[in-house]
Amino acid sequence: MELRVLTYFLTVAREKTISKAAEVLHLSQPTLSKQLKELEEELDVTLFIRGNRSITLTEDGIYLMNRGKEILALVESTTTNLVKNDIITGEITIGGGETQAFTFIGTILHKLRDTYPEIGIHLYSGNADDVLQKIDKGLIDFGLVIDPVEKQKYDYLRLPVIDHWGILVNKSNSLTKKSSVTPNDLKDTPLLISNQSLVDNQLSEWFGGNIEHLNVVGTYNLLYNASLLVKEGVASALCIDGIVNTANTNLTFIPFSPALTANITIVWKKDKIFSRASKEFLRLLKLV
Repeated sequence: MELRVLTYFLTVAREKTISKAAEVLHLSQPTLSKQLKELEEELDVTLFIRGNRSITLTEDGIYLMNRGKEILALVESTTTNLVKNDIITGEITIGGGETQAFTFIGTILHKLRDTYPEIGIHLYSGNADDVLQKIDKGLIDFGLVIDPVEKQKYDYLRLPVIDHWGILVNKSNSLTKKSSVTPNDLKDTPLLISNQSLVDNQLSEWFGGNIEHLNVVGTYNLLYNASLLVKEGVASALCIDGIVNTANTNLTFIPFSPALTANITIVWKKDKIFSRASKEFLRLLKLV
C-alpha cells in the first residue's frame, strides 16, 4: 500500500464523498474511484459502503482510517527529524497523565528552546496505559507516568517530583470540615476513581488491602470531566493534588492521612534511535 493511496483514502473518509475528495486532491472522480477500488482489492476488504449522497466506512475502513492517521503522523515526524543542519531542529513528542510534573518538564523544554528555538513540541494527554501503548507503537518519544506502573521493558528516569493523593469534593460535602481524610472517612462516600490499570493496587494498600467495600460509582481516565461531576455533587474523586484548579469554584482538595504519594517517571522505548532534538532533551533532563 502506497502512502499516496493511503492519503487518498483518508481524504475520502474525511470528506464523506468521492466528488469532494477528488476536488480536494485535484483528481478526477474516475481516477480516485479506481485507486480506491485497487486498494480494496489489494487488501481484500471492503472499506466503504457507497450511498446515494455519501459514503460510510465499514469496520475495516474505520480500522484503516485510525491506523492510517497514525502511520502518516509517524512518517511526518520521522521526515522532520531527519533534517540535519548546524542548528538542532525537529520535534519532541511527550505523552503523560495529569501531573504537576509537567511544570518540571516545562522548565527543561524552556531551556531547550531558548537554545534551539526551531524545535517543535507535541503533547499527548492520557493515562499510563494509553501513553505506554503510544510508546510501544513509536508514536511518541517520551511518556510521563505516575507510579505504580510496570516499566521494566522501558528505559526510564525517575523525576525529582512527587505527587500527593487525596480527594476532590464539593464544598457542600461534610468532609470539607477536615484538613485530611482517613480511609475510614471515605467508606460511605460515593467515589470516582482513576481507571489506570495499577492505581487500584496502590489505593487498595492505602485502604488496608481492599477497596471492594468502597462506594465506587464510576471511573475516569482524565480528571477534568470527573471534576465536573464533583461540581454537580454526583460523587467525589480520588485524585492527585493540583491537577484541577479549585480557586473560585465549589471544589476543595483534601489530602489523605496517612499521606499517599506517587513518584513520577519519564519512560522511553529501549534501544530507541532518537532524533537530535530528543537526544538533547534527554541530555538536559539527565543533568538535573
